[in-house]
Amino acid sequence: MRQSDGVSFTSSSIKIPLLSSNLSLSQTLASQLARTRLSAFELIHSLRNRSYVKNYPTRSTESTQSELGIRSLIRSSPLLCSASLSLTTQNHNIGRSPLLYSASLLLTQPGSAESTQSGLEVPLKGQSAAAGGYDEERVLISEVLVRNKEGEELERKDLEMEALTALKACQANSALTAREVQEDVDRIIDSGYFSSCTPVAVDTRDGIRLVFQVEPNGEFHRLVCEGANVLPSKFLEDAFCDGHGKVVNLKRLDEVINSINGWYTERGLFGLVSGVDIFSGGIIRLQVAESEVSDISICFLDRKTGEPTKGKTKPETILRQLTTKKGQVYSMLQGKRDVDTVSTMGLMTDVSIITQPTGDAGKVDLLLNVVERPSGRFSAGGGISSGITSDPLSGVFGSFAYSDRNLFGRNQKLNISLERGQIDSIFRINFTDPWIEGDDNQTSRTIIVQNSRTPGTLVHGNQHDNSSLSIGRVTAGVEFSRPIRPKWSGTAGLIFQHAGVHDEKGNPTIKDFYSSPLTASGKPYDNMLLAKFESVYTGSGDKGSSMFAFNMDQGLPVMPEWLFFNRVNARASKGVEIGPARLLLRLSGGHVLGNFSPHEAFAIGGTNSVRGYKEGAVGSGRSYMVGSSEVSVPMLGPVKGVIFADYGHDLWSGPSVPGNPAGARSKPGSGYGYGFGIRVNSPLGPLRLEYAFNDRRAKRFHFGIGHRK
Repeated sequence: MRQSDGVSFTSSSIKIPLLSSNLSLSQTLASQLARTRLSAFELIHSLRNRSYVKNYPTRSTESTQSELGIRSLIRSSPLLCSASLSLTTQNHNIGRSPLLYSASLLLTQPGSAESTQSGLEVPLKGQSAAAGGYDEERVLISEVLVRNKEGEELERKDLEMEALTALKACQANSALTAREVQEDVDRIIDSGYFSSCTPVAVDTRDGIRLVFQVEPNGEFHRLVCEGANVLPSKFLEDAFCDGHGKVVNLKRLDEVINSINGWYTERGLFGLVSGVDIFSGGIIRLQVAESEVSDISICFLDRKTGEPTKGKTKPETILRQLTTKKGQVYSMLQGKRDVDTVSTMGLMTDVSIITQPTGDAGKVDLLLNVVERPSGRFSAGGGISSGITSDPLSGVFGSFAYSDRNLFGRNQKLNISLERGQIDSIFRINFTDPWIEGDDNQTSRTIIVQNSRTPGTLVHGNQHDNSSLSIGRVTAGVEFSRPIRPKWSGTAGLIFQHAGVHDEKGNPTIKDFYSSPLTASGKPYDNMLLAKFESVYTGSGDKGSSMFAFNMDQGLPVMPEWLFFNRVNARASKGVEIGPARLLLRLSGGHVLGNFSPHEAFAIGGTNSVRGYKEGAVGSGRSYMVGSSEVSVPMLGPVKGVIFADYGHDLWSGPSVPGNPAGARSKPGSGYGYGFGIRVNSPLGPLRLEYAFNDRRAKRFHFGIGHRK
């Protein structure tokens, strides 16, 4: 469209029921074709009358006068269609079936009442003309022309050529049947350029001339669209731009309407073109009906009977998860995403959306059926914490936990857990509100209180007398998380930590066997207040997707003895499909500035770092870099075979860690490993069993649960 104001949008009160069917433009064309069918049958019927009248034997004077009157009527009138012909249809739903019509001039069988009154009998060979009994009888046509409704030549020769090109049977010097004339009338209408077509026979001295009197459509100059609230104006402009200033083609217009309806269908929107009007001056008006959401209600169903019941979850807790809102045009695709979102809350075993009609045909109600699962539970179990000691069996632990995933019916989660192992132990209280009430950005809040004891061998290894150290931490803090943009999430928090090192008897100690300091402050415990920031990109979540995470901890010296440092860490991964195999690449790195505890140094080596080495055996430094690659191939059912290679380096930062624990224990600072293994999918996550070699010709088994960190 050459001008942006060629498309205008106006509000409309026109609404249609969602399930009702509407006449399409193609049905309108069929209606026009049906109206022309009358003229074609009457045309052939009149030509036959002329033949019968000419050959009728001489009768009485009264009969002769009637014959001459009819002959005069036929020859003097250019139109053989009686003015009193009428066409009646029900609901304007006209197909291409034969039409019933009445005429003021009736040809009847001998002996009928009409023939007796007129004194004229025409032999019809036992068939009625109105029923189309002469369809197969042919009439010779000497000339075929296309004219306007007044019988004059068309102003536009291109339209005349369109009509003539559409003709197949009707050619000069051809004998035609009524069916063939009607089929050519259909073809002219099907071209889309004409709103009506009437076949007319004219008797000339050269023979019978067949004239198709057509009414061309007007030129298109302006489009008015009513009721389209979500349909982009650019889409309409692109759809109609090639027709501006040209004769309206109804077939092309039907295609445009189908494309508009297709736009709604592709997006799952409840909308369609409900009406089309063409006005003088080249104005086309489209009426679009869109179904808006009138109300959204929730119905809780019993898990066993499926009958409505009272639910624990607050309705507003569920409704705020929906992106579909009242007053929006309903989208089935958006509704499916809302069902998935409610399901990921973890509170429901089944979620479904049902549309319901309302009193207003242009609106729809939504009913959300949900089946709740039990929210609170106790659990006990055990497992292996891989990657914390050099001996996998030392990581065996038992656990006891209570959790409630729907506290107060607001989807708030409370977890109280205790894990106890041979070396490590963790007591944790965790409260999470996944969506703070009154917040529009879907911000979550997590409050953490934790008391833990973990092995100190990652950095400090075992003592010379085979005794071990453990690191005790008391942590309390709050974190806030929210989506930043699609596929990106962010976390910010404030965490206080009180940490120190203990010997095997549980006594605090500040130096190890090598007289290296174990705390940054020189006291039994280091205190720190950490401002935390983390951003995570999760990609699309499929096998070939990417992942990137960046986090930073800033120590705030609120008190003079509190630690002041900055630690940054980043990790990324990328999966690539290579036929049936999958290549996974990982890279991670980090750096610490300032005064920090030695046990907070980056440890390199082990199950989740460089395989083929013990935990932390490659090095421990202020900085680090670890890269790995592995190729997995499906083998049998849930089992996959894996080959891998890892490399890690402390970037020559080991000596800068307070006390240089890596140098005191002769850690190389860099190393690589390679090997093979299997993966087994399980409810706990992938079970990993690997056999690795390192660059120092050492061999080692590694076992882990879950994906590598």
